Amino acid sequence: MRRRAGESFLIGGEIEIEVLEVSGTRVKLGIVAPCTVLIQRKETQITRDENLSAAGSVHRDRIFSLLEKMARGGVNQTVKTLTAVSPLTPKDT
Repeated sequence: MRRRAGESFLIGGEIEIEVLEVSGTRVKLGIVAPCTVLIQRKETQITRDENLSAAGSVHRDRIFSLLEKMARGGVNQTVKTLTAVSPLTPKDT
């Protein structure tokens, strides 16, 4: 199927995809769909799936240990130490 800017197509009876703009290798789409339909970029879903998979491989005790350190301020102290020795000066930021 080929569409030009200003043209659209339907998916089922409730979803409309309109080509809003075409420039070079980029296409801007407009999507009209019921609020019950999730619309997201495919790469966003892939990243989410990868993050969930990686998070599942972390042992639960390790997560609780890190949360306890954060609650005690242990993690913040490490960040402050690293920031204090940073080569960046306020002028660079």
